[in-house]
Amino acid sequence: MIEQGKQGAQRVWKRMQMRAQEDSEQARRQVTAILRDVQVRGDEALAAYAMRFDGTDYTKTPLRVSEEEIQAAYAKCDSKMLAALRKSIENVRAYHEAQLENGYEIQQPGKRLKQMVRPLACAGVYVPGGTAAYPSSVVMNIVPAKIAGVKRICMATPAKNGIIAPLTLVAAKEAGVDEIYRMGGAQAIAAFAYGTQTIPQVDKITGPGNLYVALAKKEVYGTVGIDAIAGPSEVLIVADESARADFIAADMLAQAEHDVRAAAICTTDSLSLAQQIQDELNRQLATLPRKEITKQSLDMYGAIVVLDTMEECFAFANRVAPEHLEILTKDAWQDVEKVENAGGVFVGPYAPEALGDYMAGTNHVLPTAGTARFASPLGVYDFVKRMSVLYYEEQALRPLAEAIDTFAQAEGLQAHGRSAMIRIKGGNAK
Repeated sequence: MIEQGKQGAQRVWKRMQMRAQEDSEQARRQVTAILRDVQVRGDEALAAYAMRFDGTDYTKTPLRVSEEEIQAAYAKCDSKMLAALRKSIENVRAYHEAQLENGYEIQQPGKRLKQMVRPLACAGVYVPGGTAAYPSSVVMNIVPAKIAGVKRICMATPAKNGIIAPLTLVAAKEAGVDEIYRMGGAQAIAAFAYGTQTIPQVDKITGPGNLYVALAKKEVYGTVGIDAIAGPSEVLIVADESARADFIAADMLAQAEHDVRAAAICTTDSLSLAQQIQDELNRQLATLPRKEITKQSLDMYGAIVVLDTMEECFAFANRVAPEHLEILTKDAWQDVEKVENAGGVFVGPYAPEALGDYMAGTNHVLPTAGTARFASPLGVYDFVKRMSVLYYEEQALRPLAEAIDTFAQAEGLQAHGRSAMIRIKGGNAK
């Protein structure tokens, strides 16, 4: 698992590249067929897929979750968990409210230029599920949409045998959802993208999912907006000799337990620390309930990369552009300035990734598979649109009209030029 030097770092980087490109042509064909079917048959297709994939019968458990079912879920929710959920929502709201945009206006004699910010009318949030509960994913998607002012927030989550985990329903209600639908997979993405007899067509779809969900989101982009194409999760830890091996191993295992395609990497300039981390991984792994999945993940995509200097370690981290980047160095806060590419940055020994996943308030929907080179965490800005507005009086247009005409003539668009010149020269415009 320990890789040394630049060649070792290159091997790890190539594995990450291969992992990001993994796809299934068969899955693509299946997704395309499902999208087309839902687009044509609507609710009828959703009912067929719900029964086929989840064992859910809409004649017994309707497509839309009722308010009575949501209220019944509260009785099944542990009071300690409910308190933790509400604290998480409070923290997420506090962090994301600072992201609100108000637009701006520029005024000069005879003209006004403005940018207006408007919320989306309708957002579709996808939450993985079935009988499993992912309340944190519910919170991270719905709260920013609510702060943005989205008028209608719809959530889709699969229901195994018609059942949605009570905690998922409670989290959605607490976060401010408007509608919840019992549907999952590519068919849920299709319903949001095209609309059905029951499901509204949304403006944007957000939220993580499996390969089929990711491929479906990719396919419908352009018909609706999407947040990102989510890949398997990853963490990269930059550590020097001051870091604790047991902390690092715990954080790597926390990432690896997601699934067999999750990636957990540490890079350091200390071979001694690397060996301690390896020992800690073996020791802590033995006690984990999900140790089989975790071990497969470490075997396939786990690595401890030993480089000569910390500068090389940070350069490697920026090249990988990880979803989660942890900095465990003696000057961790100063070292943040060395980070160019990362989804979320966790600084110091007491900021584990799990803190950001659940309670800190930052968003845990982050760019994966190297897309942090150009993408950002989910936020309020994902649920708004910006419009440019311009107002000119004649006195402000007059000195620009000939320049407009010059541009238009150069591009072979004579009518463009005339539309400006006619306002200045009237019927004499050519």
